[in-house]
Amino acid sequence: MSNYSNMQDANSTEQRFDMSPTLNRSQQETQLEPLGHGTLRDHVDRALANYFAHLDGHPVDNVYELVLSEIEPPLLERVLKFTNRNQTKASAILGLNRGTLRKKLKMYGLLT
Repeated sequence: MSNYSNMQDANSTEQRFDMSPTLNRSQQETQLEPLGHGTLRDHVDRALANYFAHLDGHPVDNVYELVLSEIEPPLLERVLKFTNRNQTKASAILGLNRGTLRKKLKMYGLLT
C-alpha cells in the first residue's frame, strides 16, 4: 500500500471522530477534527483554485514559496508533537536530514 493510500485511509478515519464537549482539555487536544471530504491533495487544489479565482487582476509570483510557507509549519509542528519534540525521530518520519529539519524549524520560528 502506498503512502498516498495510507493518507487517504487516515483522512477517512479522521472524519469519523466526534468532538464531544464533555472531553477534558487533554483529551480534546488529542482528538482530531473532521477534515471534510477529500484528501489533502483535494484541499490544496481547492485552496489554490480559490486563490487564483480571487486575484482580480493583481499580479502574482512566488506561489511555490507561498504554498510551502503555509504547508510546512503545521506539518513540522504536527510531526514534532507526534514525536514529543524529538527532532531525530521527526527528521526520520519526514525523510529529512536532522540539520535540514533544524534549519526549517529556525526559519519558521519553531525551534525551542
